[in-house]
Amino acid sequence: MPKRSSIAVACAAAGVVLFSQQAFVPAPQVNRRAQISAVAGSVAALGAAPAFADEIGVAAQKLSDASYPFLKEIDWTSYVYNVKPGAASAVDWIKAVDKAIVMGTAMDSNLLKQAAEAHVKAIKSMDGNLVTSKADYTAINAALGRTVASVPESVTMDVYNAFDKLVPKDVPEYMMSRVNEADAKKAYAAFIEFKDVVKAHPIAPAAVSATSVSDAKLSAIGAAAGKLSAASYPFMKDVDWTSDIFTKPFPGASAKDVMKAVDKAIAMGAVMDPKLLREAAEAHHKAIGSIDAKGLTSEADYTAVNAALGKLIASVPSNKVIEVFNAFKALAGPSIPNYQFSAVNPGDAVSAYAAFWEFKDVVAR
Repeated sequence: MPKRSSIAVACAAAGVVLFSQQAFVPAPQVNRRAQISAVAGSVAALGAAPAFADEIGVAAQKLSDASYPFLKEIDWTSYVYNVKPGAASAVDWIKAVDKAIVMGTAMDSNLLKQAAEAHVKAIKSMDGNLVTSKADYTAINAALGRTVASVPESVTMDVYNAFDKLVPKDVPEYMMSRVNEADAKKAYAAFIEFKDVVKAHPIAPAAVSATSVSDAKLSAIGAAAGKLSAASYPFMKDVDWTSDIFTKPFPGASAKDVMKAVDKAIAMGAVMDPKLLREAAEAHHKAIGSIDAKGLTSEADYTAVNAALGKLIASVPSNKVIEVFNAFKALAGPSIPNYQFSAVNPGDAVSAYAAFWEFKDVVAR
C-alpha cells in the first residue's frame, strides 16, 4: 500500500510511536550498554502537555530532569535519523508500522490530541540543534506517558517487539558512541522508573464521540473514493513499493526544514475528528493485512483507505490541509515528482491524477 497515503492518519500519533517501542522494556540483562542507548534514544526523541498534578506528570518531571542533559548532547540535525537501519525489507517495516497503527487505534482520543498539541508547542521552542525547551520536553513526556497508559500493555509490547526485530544490535552501540555515556545511563535509569509509573497507572480510554461530518457528505466521499480507486489502481500496481526511495531524505532539505513540515502535519492531526481518525487507522490496518510481496494492498482495501482518508480530511479546516500540502510541496520540489513520474506508466499516472483531482473536489465541498 502507498506509504505516503497513511501520513494524514498517522501524524497525530507519530511521536507516540517512538515512545511505545520502549514503554515496557524488561530490565537490562546481558548487553546493558546496548539497551541503554536504544531506550534512551527513544526517550530523547519525545517531547510535551501541561504538567498535571498526577503520578505520571510528576514522574515525567523526574524523567526530564535526569535526561535533559543527554537530550542536548544529541545532534538532531544529523541525517542518521533518516537512514533505515539494517537490511529488513519495506514489507517488514510496514508490518511493524502496522503494530503502531493498532496501538494508535487503542489510545484515548483526547489524550492523543493533547500529545499532538504538546508536540506542536514544543517544536516552536526548538533551538538551532532542534532541542526543545525543558518545559516543553517535560510536557511531552507527560502527554506521551498518559497516551501509553491508555493502551493495553500487550499492544504496547507488540510495537516494541516488532521494531526490536528490525533494528540491528550494533545500532545502539553506535548511537551510544555519539553522546556522553554517563548521561545516557542516567537518562535510561530515569526512563525505567518512568515506565514503571506509567505501567502502574493505566487509564481507561473514553468512548469516541459521533463524527462531525454529515452522513450525506460521508456517503458522497465513499462513492467518490470508489471512482478514484478504480481509476488509480493500475497506477498503484506500477509503483515499486519495495524501493528504498521512500525512506531516503528529501534532496537538499535540512532536518529543520523537515521538522517544520512535520509540525504542520501534526497540527492537522490534532484537529481531526477522533472517530474518523480511528476508522482511518483501522482501514490502514486491514489494508496492510492484504498486501502482497510487492507491498501492494487489494483494490477493495485500497478503496476503503481512500474513503477513510477522504472522510477524515473533510473533518479538518481547509487552511490546515493546505498548510500541510504547501509544506511538503516545498520539500519535494519539482525533482521528486518528475523522477517518480518517470518510474511508472505515464498514462496510468495521468489517469490517477485526474481522478484524484475529482476526489479532492468532493472532499472539499
